[in-house]
Amino acid sequence: MNIADFAVPTIFTFVIIFALCKKVDVFGEFTAGVKEGLQTVLDVFPALFALVLSVGMFRASGGAAMLSGAIAPLTDLIGFPREAIPLMLLRPLSGSGATAVYEGILSDVGPDSFAGRVSSVMLGSSETTFYVIAMYFSATKVKKTRHTLPSALSGDVLICVLSGFIVGLLFKA
Repeated sequence: MNIADFAVPTIFTFVIIFALCKKVDVFGEFTAGVKEGLQTVLDVFPALFALVLSVGMFRASGGAAMLSGAIAPLTDLIGFPREAIPLMLLRPLSGSGATAVYEGILSDVGPDSFAGRVSSVMLGSSETTFYVIAMYFSATKVKKTRHTLPSALSGDVLICVLSGFIVGLLFKA
């Protein structure tokens, strides 16, 4: 057995003992926390469901492939690999969808290829913008997002451009 195996039980025991010393109703606080967590799930679920459904429909309809083909001439001008365009389009929408596309890129062209490296940098440097906005603003009940989406999408575009540039600078001969 490893000492790390005892980390969680030790922390759990410490919290229980500390709460009992402070005369806190541990079970009551636990059930209140569960109730609050379930309420958060109920508040966030409609936005999450709509987002997952929309992403699935976009990919299944061929919209992602069609959009990739349409913007390929533009990405060619900046030296961005065509193989990474679907990842660029899907990453702001879905983390799991982007991971699936990323795995496809790596299996098609290899992890040491230019497209594989650019995809790796993009996946590690970007965020699922629409998911984060939908989840956080839904949970906090923010209605006016103002500049959030344009700012976040500008960051996503910058990440894509810079990932191609930096990888090209560091790895291309």
